Amino acid sequence: MSLSVAGTQAPASARRGSASIMDIGIVDTTFRDGSQSLWASGIHTGIMEAVAEDMDRAGFDVIEVPVIGVYFKKFVRDLKEDPWEMARMLARKMPNTVKSCMAGAIIHPFEPPPPQSIIELFYSRVAEIGALNRAQMTCNTYGQIKGTFSWTIPLFKRLGLQIALALSYTISPRHSDEYYAQKTREILPFKPDVIYLKDQGGLLTLDRVRTLLPVILKHAGGVPVELHSHCTTGLADLVYMEALKLGVRTLHTGVPPLANGSAQPSVFSVTRNAKLLGFGSRIRESILRPASERLSAIALKERLPIGAPLEYDYGQYVHQVPGGVISNLRHQLAELRILHRLDEVLEESVQVRKDFGYPIMITPHSQFVVTQSAINVATGERYKHVIDELILFALGAYGEDSGYTWMDQNLKDRLLATGRAKELRARKRREVSLKDVRDTLGGPGVTDEELLLRYIMKGEDEIALMRAAGPPKRYFSSTTPLLTLIKELDKHRQVRHVHIQRGGDSLTLRNQSPS
Repeated sequence: MSLSVAGTQAPASARRGSASIMDIGIVDTTFRDGSQSLWASGIHTGIMEAVAEDMDRAGFDVIEVPVIGVYFKKFVRDLKEDPWEMARMLARKMPNTVKSCMAGAIIHPFEPPPPQSIIELFYSRVAEIGALNRAQMTCNTYGQIKGTFSWTIPLFKRLGLQIALALSYTISPRHSDEYYAQKTREILPFKPDVIYLKDQGGLLTLDRVRTLLPVILKHAGGVPVELHSHCTTGLADLVYMEALKLGVRTLHTGVPPLANGSAQPSVFSVTRNAKLLGFGSRIRESILRPASERLSAIALKERLPIGAPLEYDYGQYVHQVPGGVISNLRHQLAELRILHRLDEVLEESVQVRKDFGYPIMITPHSQFVVTQSAINVATGERYKHVIDELILFALGAYGEDSGYTWMDQNLKDRLLATGRAKELRARKRREVSLKDVRDTLGGPGVTDEELLLRYIMKGEDEIALMRAAGPPKRYFSSTTPLLTLIKELDKHRQVRHVHIQRGGDSLTLRNQSPS
């Protein structure tokens, strides 16, 4: 069967909208933070593939993608899918949009830092594939400015990645306007392409954003400033509109069903409200709406949560646990059959955070605080058992930003006097060469991708289970119905042509085979 295809398209200006100096930029978080916040990072390769091409054409400035070590481990261990194939798919399906992810000197936030050679190899490979074009790095959580930035930022720049440095927002006695002004000034020597205020807990209010954003904008030295928030308290949409009035021009949003809830505001509501304030956008809603509907249909079929607007929750200002951590905490407590004690754990986290000097409730500190809180609740005694990470915290392993100098002195003295603290203090980190790692994990015949997977998964067993599970499940994409139609036409020779029209676009398929 041979087919001729004739099509007409609406003019480009009608499809995209003309550029305007008042256009806002949109960073899409659907595949990474949206999934992390609402699906415990459980977005499968096939789900992303079903909408990736449409996302690439939808007018986003940046699309977040799950292509760092912690997500690779999730794909192998829980989703039983090859993360390298996932990364290649995203690079192939979204060639025109900047792809971004959190990045830095770690593979997994809850494990010891890997050798620098592993970090260099990992990001070199992800960048070479084309799955990562922008590195997002938090700069005020564990001493990054005085520590790892000296070599990670030059590495990412050599790889051609854009640099987006995040100032993580929190509420505490030590996180004042002057604190954020100072941190903004300290990151300018690294020459970031973007600075963004990262409100991982959804804690910003209208009053607070009116005082804080002008401080950051004033000290940013002309570097563009973005805003990233969560809908955990129900205020993010309002805060975003206020940020536009104050001079921010790029906002982080998600596509439903991976928007709202504990994730980012919906791209549809943000662009609609921005329009009423006189701002345009490059978002092509005619393309994005069907993609959102496809994602929602998949979510319903797979019984995955659908993000919905939340009521105002003052409790968020008390415990400050971010949305993604709450999602994972629910999942973990349910597995332990103690989900009914969630409120107790969140209440306990308030005291634990205060005792440890008000660390910013972001990965990894939020997980440390929540884990210790869960242990305290489960054992019925505060600090009867203390996780190694918080002993390291007391030792200053996470830098001054962590808050260890503000710790309760009695608790610090108690932890540092333990035998475990002495063991951890005595550990010396030895820089391991890439050859040493390769020799340990399979020798010179192992590919770089396989070597990195084995390093991330601590061996081959879970990788073998992932491969035994077979290829990932696939879902309909925007092109699948057309391919199905062409195949069906081949079965029905009496059908001579099909004409399809949607809005200003039309397509005609003609069957030129003998009838």
